[in-house]
Amino acid sequence: MIWYRRSIFIFAGCFVLIGIALLVVTAVNGGGLVGFLLGALFVALGVGRIQLERKRGA
Repeated sequence: MIWYRRSIFIFAGCFVLIGIALLVVTAVNGGGLVGFLLGALFVALGVGRIQLERKRGA
């Protein structure tokens, strides 16, 4: 079961990193609603998944 929890944290961390990368690339290229929206959603997905897994494990 430890491998499952670790994989959840790894994938959630990847989602956060993808979201940050989307936000940065969108800002560097002059902005755009879709880029900012998708970036924010990826970050929210990753953070939310980490929070759910932390509460479930406690």
